[in-house]
Amino acid sequence: MSYLVQSKRKYVGISAQKVRLVIDVIRGMPALEAMDVLAHMPQAAAKEVRKALESAIANAEENESMAPEDLWIAEIYADEGPSTKRYRPGARGRVKPIIRRSSHITVKLEER
Repeated sequence: MSYLVQSKRKYVGISAQKVRLVIDVIRGMPALEAMDVLAHMPQAAAKEVRKALESAIANAEENESMAPEDLWIAEIYADEGPSTKRYRPGARGRVKPIIRRSSHITVKLEER
């Protein structure tokens, strides 16, 4: 396997489960083709994954002098970030928890 270039996008305000649905579609694709697919997906997570992929492509061009058309997605995954926990009052003196989840997106590209 050739050299890997990576990019991380941390504390994205979307749950890792929702981000993984988008990531599974583009895993293993050429980087530029994946950018086109992400641009036409309706999910909010697609926008965040696209930003991470753009950053990885820019890192490859600037730091390693790689051509964007030769880049493929070697690895892409979403880990869980910290959750903020809040509470809303419920009926009969009860409490209803509100959990805001976040995620960290990692993209690794290789040259083929």
